[in-house]
Amino acid sequence: MPIEVCESSKLANLAAERIAEALLKTILAEGAASLALAGGTTPRAAYEALANLPGLDWARVNVYFGDERAVPATHPDSNFQMAQLALFERVALPPANIHRMHADEADQDAAARAYEALLPQHISVMVLGIGEDGHTASLFPESAALNERRRRVVPVLGPKPPPQRLTVTAPVIEAAGLCIVLAAGAGKAEPVARALRGPFDVLRTPACLARNGLWLLDPAAAAHVS
Repeated sequence: MPIEVCESSKLANLAAERIAEALLKTILAEGAASLALAGGTTPRAAYEALANLPGLDWARVNVYFGDERAVPATHPDSNFQMAQLALFERVALPPANIHRMHADEADQDAAARAYEALLPQHISVMVLGIGEDGHTASLFPESAALNERRRRVVPVLGPKPPPQRLTVTAPVIEAAGLCIVLAAGAGKAEPVARALRGPFDVLRTPACLARNGLWLLDPAAAAHVS
């Protein structure tokens, strides 16, 4: 599991560079690439930095989401709204290449099935975070969704409002070409250590699913990782 540690003030720029490098490598090899985005403060800063990097042909990138809350696209809690402001409005990304999760639809199961039909077989680059409880995407500890092996997107209930969400499942994370996990702050130190160094216990620490990805940490988040 590659781990890179840098000062908090430089983490967003490092993440942007690693995301861009992975996308460029895939575009060079395959002609196009897919990118799945996470929500959260640390990813937002990374997307803002990514928007400032030159040399990436956004017309060759299709963008997806790892999870989304059941709120309208313009809601402050929407991962789509965050990505729209941080990234989409600032790069030459064709609207047809942006694939929003419609978690706010009345029939969430139908919305989940529609989204999994949109997902490519393998996401090229998947950006993930880790919560203080060890969750990633909207896969929370002890969730039944962690046992799902057939469905690639499912409705779930999160512990914080708004509780209703859609999330990708373990097979999507496992099949990604590269997972880039971002974590900052002392509150992430213990779950990061569990995810990287503890027993491979997905039910207790769902972020274990990305253990073999690239982990980008600030010193506080890396405090318990030798």
